[in-house]
Amino acid sequence: MTDVQASTFNPGPALLDIRGLHKQYGQVEVLKGVDLTMQRGNVVTLIGSSGSGKTTLLRCVNMLEEFQGGQILLEGESIGYVEHNGKRQRHPEKIIAQHRAMTGMAFQQFNLFPHLTALQNVTLGLLKVKKLHKDAAVALAEKWLERVGLLERRNHFPGQLSGGQQQRVAIARAIAMNPSLMLFDEVTSALDPELVGEVLSVIKGLAEDGMTMLLVTHEMRFAFEVSDKIVFMNQGRIEEQGAPKALFERPQSPRLAEFLKNTRF
Repeated sequence: MTDVQASTFNPGPALLDIRGLHKQYGQVEVLKGVDLTMQRGNVVTLIGSSGSGKTTLLRCVNMLEEFQGGQILLEGESIGYVEHNGKRQRHPEKIIAQHRAMTGMAFQQFNLFPHLTALQNVTLGLLKVKKLHKDAAVALAEKWLERVGLLERRNHFPGQLSGGQQQRVAIARAIAMNPSLMLFDEVTSALDPELVGEVLSVIKGLAEDGMTMLLVTHEMRFAFEVSDKIVFMNQGRIEEQGAPKALFERPQSPRLAEFLKNTRF
Protein backbone atom coordinates (compact mmCIF):
# COMPACT_ATOMS: atom_id res chain seq x y z
CA MET A 1 0.00 0.00 0.00
CA THR A 2 1.41 3.40 -0.95
CA ASP A 3 1.77 6.29 1.47
CA VAL A 4 -0.82 8.17 -0.54
CA GLN A 5 -3.28 5.30 -0.23
CA ALA A 6 -2.59 4.94 3.48
CA SER A 7 -3.35 8.61 4.05
CA THR A 8 -6.88 8.14 2.71
CA PHE A 9 -7.69 6.19 5.86
CA ASN A 10 -7.70 9.44 7.84
CA PRO A 11 -11.18 10.01 9.26
CA GLY A 12 -13.35 12.12 7.02
CA PRO A 13 -16.80 12.20 5.45
CA ALA A 14 -17.63 8.84 3.93
CA LEU A 15 -18.03 8.71 0.18
CA LEU A 16 -19.98 5.47 0.60
CA ASP A 17 -21.91 4.69 3.78
CA ILE A 18 -23.91 1.46 3.93
CA ARG A 19 -26.07 1.03 7.01
CA GLY A 20 -27.92 -2.12 8.03
CA LEU A 21 -28.38 -3.37 4.47
CA HIS A 22 -30.83 -6.24 4.03
CA LYS A 23 -31.55 -8.00 0.75
CA GLN A 24 -33.89 -10.93 0.15
CA TYR A 25 -34.77 -13.15 -2.79
CA GLY A 26 -38.19 -14.39 -1.76
CA GLN A 27 -37.71 -16.00 1.64
CA VAL A 28 -33.94 -16.25 1.28
CA GLU A 29 -32.04 -13.48 3.06
CA VAL A 30 -28.84 -12.79 1.12
CA LEU A 31 -27.59 -9.70 2.98
CA LYS A 32 -28.23 -9.70 6.72
CA GLY A 33 -27.54 -6.20 8.01
CA VAL A 34 -24.34 -5.08 6.29
CA ASP A 35 -22.55 -1.94 7.51
CA LEU A 36 -19.66 -0.60 5.43
CA THR A 37 -18.04 2.79 4.96
CA MET A 38 -15.29 4.00 2.67
CA GLN A 39 -13.70 7.38 2.06
CA ARG A 40 -12.79 8.99 -1.23
CA GLY A 41 -9.61 7.44 -2.60
CA ASN A 42 -10.06 4.13 -0.74
CA VAL A 43 -9.67 0.79 -2.45
CA VAL A 44 -11.83 -1.75 -0.63
CA THR A 45 -11.96 -5.41 -1.66
CA LEU A 46 -14.71 -7.85 -0.76
CA ILE A 47 -13.60 -11.46 -0.38
CA GLY A 48 -15.40 -14.62 0.64
CA SER A 49 -16.75 -17.84 -0.75
CA SER A 50 -19.34 -17.98 -3.53
CA GLY A 51 -22.79 -17.13 -2.22
CA SER A 52 -21.53 -14.96 0.64
CA GLY A 53 -23.25 -11.84 -0.75
CA LYS A 54 -20.32 -9.98 -2.31
CA THR A 55 -21.73 -9.43 -5.79
CA THR A 56 -25.21 -8.76 -4.44
CA LEU A 57 -23.79 -6.01 -2.24
CA LEU A 58 -22.07 -4.43 -5.23
CA ARG A 59 -25.23 -4.57 -7.32
CA CYS A 60 -27.27 -2.93 -4.55
CA VAL A 61 -24.89 0.03 -4.50
CA ASN A 62 -25.87 1.03 -8.03
CA MET A 63 -29.46 -0.30 -7.82
CA LEU A 64 -29.04 -3.18 -10.22
CA GLU A 65 -30.61 -5.01 -7.28
CA GLU A 66 -33.32 -3.61 -5.03
CA PHE A 67 -32.92 -4.05 -1.29
CA GLN A 68 -35.54 -4.45 1.38
CA GLY A 69 -33.96 -2.74 4.39
CA GLY A 70 -31.22 -0.38 5.44
CA GLN A 71 -29.72 2.58 3.64
CA ILE A 72 -26.98 3.27 1.11
CA LEU A 73 -25.57 6.78 1.07
CA LEU A 74 -23.29 7.83 -1.79
CA GLU A 75 -21.81 11.30 -1.46
CA GLY A 76 -24.47 11.92 1.17
CA GLU A 77 -27.39 11.02 -1.11
CA SER A 78 -29.73 8.16 -0.27
CA ILE A 79 -29.54 5.60 -3.07
CA GLY A 80 -32.67 3.88 -4.29
CA TYR A 81 -35.06 4.88 -1.53
CA VAL A 82 -36.08 7.78 0.70
CA GLU A 83 -38.00 7.97 3.95
CA HIS A 84 -41.22 9.98 3.58
CA ASN A 85 -43.75 10.34 6.40
CA GLY A 86 -42.16 7.37 8.13
CA LYS A 87 -42.48 5.17 5.06
CA ARG A 88 -39.77 3.88 2.75
CA GLN A 89 -40.39 4.98 -0.83
CA ARG A 90 -38.51 4.13 -4.00
CA HIS A 91 -37.02 7.08 -5.83
CA PRO A 92 -38.46 7.87 -9.27
CA GLU A 93 -36.54 6.24 -12.12
CA LYS A 94 -35.09 9.60 -13.18
CA ILE A 95 -33.47 10.04 -9.75
CA ILE A 96 -32.26 6.44 -9.68
CA ALA A 97 -30.65 6.96 -13.09
CA GLN A 98 -28.88 10.06 -11.77
CA HIS A 99 -27.62 8.15 -8.74
CA ARG A 100 -26.57 5.17 -10.87
CA ALA A 101 -24.45 7.54 -12.97
CA MET A 102 -22.41 8.31 -9.82
CA THR A 103 -20.96 4.81 -10.05
CA GLY A 104 -19.20 2.94 -12.80
CA MET A 105 -19.29 -0.84 -12.95
CA ALA A 106 -17.19 -3.45 -14.71
CA PHE A 107 -18.78 -6.90 -14.80
CA GLN A 108 -17.59 -10.48 -15.11
CA GLN A 109 -18.85 -10.41 -18.69
CA PHE A 110 -17.69 -7.47 -20.76
CA ASN A 111 -21.15 -6.40 -22.04
CA LEU A 112 -19.73 -4.54 -25.03
CA PHE A 113 -21.95 -3.84 -28.03
CA PRO A 114 -20.64 -6.25 -30.67
CA HIS A 115 -21.62 -4.03 -33.60
CA LEU A 116 -19.68 -1.02 -32.25
CA THR A 117 -15.93 -0.47 -32.30
CA ALA A 118 -13.96 -0.06 -29.10
CA LEU A 119 -14.03 3.70 -29.59
CA GLN A 120 -17.77 3.72 -30.27
CA ASN A 121 -18.44 1.59 -27.19
CA VAL A 122 -16.64 4.13 -25.01
CA THR A 123 -18.14 7.24 -26.64
CA LEU A 124 -21.74 6.00 -26.57
CA GLY A 125 -22.45 6.96 -22.95
CA LEU A 126 -20.53 10.20 -23.30
CA LEU A 127 -22.77 11.21 -26.21
CA LYS A 128 -26.12 9.85 -24.99
CA VAL A 129 -25.86 10.40 -21.23
CA LYS A 130 -23.24 13.10 -20.72
CA LYS A 131 -24.41 14.93 -23.89
CA LEU A 132 -20.85 15.78 -24.89
CA HIS A 133 -20.04 17.15 -28.33
CA LYS A 134 -18.74 14.38 -30.58
CA ASP A 135 -15.22 15.80 -30.73
CA ALA A 136 -15.03 16.06 -26.93
CA ALA A 137 -16.44 12.54 -26.52
CA VAL A 138 -13.92 11.08 -28.95
CA ALA A 139 -11.02 12.91 -27.29
CA LEU A 140 -12.05 11.64 -23.84
CA ALA A 141 -12.63 8.11 -25.10
CA GLU A 142 -9.23 8.05 -26.79
CA LYS A 143 -7.61 9.31 -23.60
CA TRP A 144 -9.00 6.39 -21.61
CA LEU A 145 -8.35 3.82 -24.32
CA GLU A 146 -4.75 4.99 -24.28
CA ARG A 147 -4.74 4.71 -20.50
CA VAL A 148 -5.74 1.04 -20.70
CA GLY A 149 -3.28 0.42 -23.53
CA LEU A 150 -5.75 0.05 -26.40
CA LEU A 151 -5.68 3.29 -28.36
CA GLU A 152 -4.19 1.54 -31.39
CA ARG A 153 -7.16 -0.85 -31.39
CA ARG A 154 -9.84 1.82 -31.10
CA ASN A 155 -11.37 0.89 -34.46
CA HIS A 156 -11.51 -2.85 -33.71
CA PHE A 157 -14.82 -4.54 -32.98
CA PRO A 158 -15.16 -6.67 -29.79
CA GLY A 159 -14.98 -9.85 -31.85
CA GLN A 160 -11.53 -8.77 -33.04
CA LEU A 161 -10.24 -8.32 -29.48
CA SER A 162 -9.08 -10.84 -26.88
CA GLY A 163 -11.08 -11.27 -23.69
CA GLY A 164 -8.55 -9.22 -21.74
CA GLN A 165 -8.72 -6.43 -24.31
CA GLN A 166 -12.52 -6.45 -24.24
CA GLN A 167 -12.47 -6.15 -20.45
CA ARG A 168 -10.06 -3.22 -20.67
CA VAL A 169 -12.40 -1.50 -23.14
CA ALA A 170 -15.27 -2.09 -20.69
CA ILE A 171 -13.21 -0.53 -17.89
CA ALA A 172 -12.34 2.47 -20.10
CA ARG A 173 -16.03 2.88 -20.95
CA ALA A 174 -17.03 2.96 -17.28
CA ILE A 175 -14.24 5.29 -16.16
CA ALA A 176 -14.76 7.74 -19.03
CA MET A 177 -18.12 8.60 -17.44
CA ASN A 178 -16.20 10.05 -14.46
CA PRO A 179 -17.93 8.10 -11.67
CA SER A 180 -17.41 8.96 -8.02
CA LEU A 181 -17.05 5.25 -7.22
CA MET A 182 -15.86 2.43 -9.46
CA LEU A 183 -17.25 -1.07 -8.87
CA PHE A 184 -15.43 -4.17 -10.14
CA ASP A 185 -17.25 -7.50 -9.99
CA GLU A 186 -14.81 -10.40 -10.49
CA VAL A 187 -13.63 -8.82 -13.74
CA THR A 188 -11.04 -11.54 -14.39
CA SER A 189 -13.22 -14.59 -13.73
CA ALA A 190 -14.22 -15.04 -17.39
CA LEU A 191 -10.66 -14.65 -18.70
CA ASP A 192 -8.09 -17.24 -19.64
CA PRO A 193 -5.33 -17.32 -16.99
CA GLU A 194 -2.74 -15.69 -19.26
CA LEU A 195 -5.03 -12.66 -19.78
CA VAL A 196 -5.74 -11.99 -16.11
CA GLY A 197 -2.54 -10.05 -15.48
CA GLU A 198 -3.19 -7.37 -18.10
CA VAL A 199 -6.56 -6.47 -16.57
CA LEU A 200 -5.28 -6.51 -12.98
CA SER A 201 -2.41 -4.27 -14.06
CA VAL A 202 -4.88 -1.67 -15.34
CA ILE A 203 -6.87 -1.75 -12.09
CA LYS A 204 -3.71 -1.50 -10.03
CA GLY A 205 -2.64 1.57 -12.01
CA LEU A 206 -6.03 3.20 -11.40
CA ALA A 207 -5.68 2.51 -7.68
CA GLU A 208 -2.26 4.17 -7.69
CA ASP A 209 -3.88 7.18 -9.38
CA GLY A 210 -6.24 7.51 -6.41
CA MET A 211 -9.47 6.22 -7.91
CA THR A 212 -12.09 5.14 -5.35
CA MET A 213 -12.88 1.48 -5.94
CA LEU A 214 -14.97 -1.28 -4.41
CA LEU A 215 -13.94 -4.68 -5.77
CA VAL A 216 -15.00 -8.30 -5.63
CA THR A 217 -12.22 -10.70 -6.53
CA HIS A 218 -10.88 -14.19 -5.92
CA GLU A 219 -7.35 -13.01 -6.73
CA MET A 220 -6.01 -12.91 -3.19
CA ARG A 221 -2.48 -11.71 -4.01
CA PHE A 222 -3.93 -8.85 -6.04
CA ALA A 223 -6.35 -7.97 -3.23
CA PHE A 224 -3.48 -7.91 -0.75
CA GLU A 225 -1.37 -5.63 -2.95
CA VAL A 226 -3.99 -3.14 -4.15
CA SER A 227 -6.38 -2.69 -1.19
CA ASP A 228 -6.54 -0.24 1.65
CA LYS A 229 -9.08 -2.47 3.36
CA ILE A 230 -10.18 -6.08 2.99
CA VAL A 231 -13.73 -7.06 3.89
CA PHE A 232 -14.45 -10.76 4.46
CA MET A 233 -18.08 -11.70 3.91
CA ASN A 234 -19.65 -14.90 5.17
CA GLN A 235 -23.29 -15.94 4.77
CA GLY A 236 -24.55 -12.43 4.07
CA ARG A 237 -22.64 -10.67 6.82
CA ILE A 238 -19.30 -8.92 7.19
CA GLU A 239 -17.41 -11.26 9.47
CA GLU A 240 -14.09 -9.43 9.56
CA GLN A 241 -12.52 -6.35 7.98
CA GLY A 242 -9.29 -4.44 8.25
CA ALA A 243 -5.92 -3.72 6.67
CA PRO A 244 -4.73 -6.45 4.25
CA LYS A 245 -1.64 -7.41 6.25
CA ALA A 246 -3.62 -7.88 9.46
CA LEU A 247 -6.39 -9.94 7.87
CA PHE A 248 -4.15 -12.17 5.78
CA GLU A 249 -1.49 -12.76 8.41
CA ARG A 250 -3.54 -12.67 11.63
CA PRO A 251 -7.17 -13.56 10.88
CA GLN A 252 -9.37 -13.41 13.98
CA SER A 253 -12.30 -15.35 12.58
CA PRO A 254 -11.95 -19.14 12.31
CA ARG A 255 -14.01 -18.99 9.12
CA LEU A 256 -11.62 -16.46 7.56
CA ALA A 257 -8.62 -18.54 8.60
CA GLU A 258 -10.20 -21.58 6.93
CA PHE A 259 -11.04 -19.58 3.79
CA LEU A 260 -7.49 -18.28 3.46
CA LYS A 261 -6.01 -21.74 4.05
CA ASN A 262 -8.01 -23.07 1.12
CA THR A 263 -7.29 -20.11 -1.16
CA ARG A 264 -4.26 -19.74 -3.40
CA PHE A 265 -2.22 -16.73 -2.27
